[in-house]
Amino acid sequence: MNFKELKLNKPIVRALFEKGYEEPTLVQERAIPVILHKKDIIVSAQTGTGKTAAYALPILQLLFDKQDAPKKGKKIRALIVCPTRELAIQIEENFKVYSAYTNLRTGVIFGGASIQPQKEMLKKGVDVLVATPGRLLDLHKQDIVNLDYVETLVLDEADLMLDMGFIDDVKKIERLCPDGKQTLLFSATMPYKVELLANSILKEPEYIEVSPTSSAAKGVHQVVYYVPKPKKIELCLHLLRNNIKGSVIIFRRTKYGVDKLEQTLLRNNYKAVSIHGDKAQSLRQQALNEFKKGEARILIATDVAARGIDIKNVDAVINFDIPNIAETYVHRIGRTARAGASGAALSFCSADEKAYVKDIQQLINLAIYVEEEHPYPLDPKAKPEVHKKKGSKHKKGRKSEASKKKKKRWY
Repeated sequence: MNFKELKLNKPIVRALFEKGYEEPTLVQERAIPVILHKKDIIVSAQTGTGKTAAYALPILQLLFDKQDAPKKGKKIRALIVCPTRELAIQIEENFKVYSAYTNLRTGVIFGGASIQPQKEMLKKGVDVLVATPGRLLDLHKQDIVNLDYVETLVLDEADLMLDMGFIDDVKKIERLCPDGKQTLLFSATMPYKVELLANSILKEPEYIEVSPTSSAAKGVHQVVYYVPKPKKIELCLHLLRNNIKGSVIIFRRTKYGVDKLEQTLLRNNYKAVSIHGDKAQSLRQQALNEFKKGEARILIATDVAARGIDIKNVDAVINFDIPNIAETYVHRIGRTARAGASGAALSFCSADEKAYVKDIQQLINLAIYVEEEHPYPLDPKAKPEVHKKKGSKHKKGRKSEASKKKKKRWY
């Protein structure tokens, strides 16, 4: 199937062609026709499956078919609400690319940045507004944002918005929009609280599930290193020097941990940048741009700061801290091996994180290969037994002849 068969108009197809899009992804193929029929929809899809285009393309199509207003005096007819500043910027960039040959205008508003330029942009008028909840409600209180003409409301990364405490804001935003609007809910996971939200605001939605979160990305070579917590930095430096080539995203659980690791890597002459919630928006965007352009080889991030960001050609992901939520592990390793490429996911597990590895293996139904040949092994007495219990559903991993030999492993 191609994009023409999805009944997208020539200006949008032309923009997709110039961007190098050849065929729709599965989530695009399944969601676009439903959205074009103006039905509410719930989509469960991981990051990297093409979900932004899955709602952006049909929204632009519907707006294009009805556009009759000049650039001045435009009303907000499509509203996309998402949890983080970085994701909002990325979504706006995608809308601008897809609508390059239309008369449609997109704008973005988010906190942590000067409010005046956003006010000026809104006064000029936009067809599509991408927003984070707090700044959107702030500008609505100031009578700068008018949601009376919204035809389509998108809640993107709904699970993360609820995790970040935005549920009341999301419900308020939904109530500020017209009753007859179309509502599209996209979420990487479908916990009970997301289902409750969906049931309360969507009308007879169609449910689409693509690449369920319990499945690890294909092409990712997963390895776990059992290591004492104080030795994780030494192991990280060892792997960066001897094993890992290319670009790397390193995940840490806390903002303090991100800053500490960044300082250590910089002292060791690695070009590293970082993003977390306490950094100014301009610094976060600068760090992302440097990493995307290859000016920095290493990006260190917390999960919230990195969620939903599309970064291509990441060679490896390091879980410096094992996530205590198994689904988060799947999100993290999905940053590499995108679009059919291969990549590595390396996890550093200390004694107090053993249970997290067990939960992850149960979720993905796969034994993660344990690398024992490294300079900082965990005390064997503290090492957990993994994927060896009788009756386990985990797939038994076997070492190949090559892996049994002592040699450098290049990821």
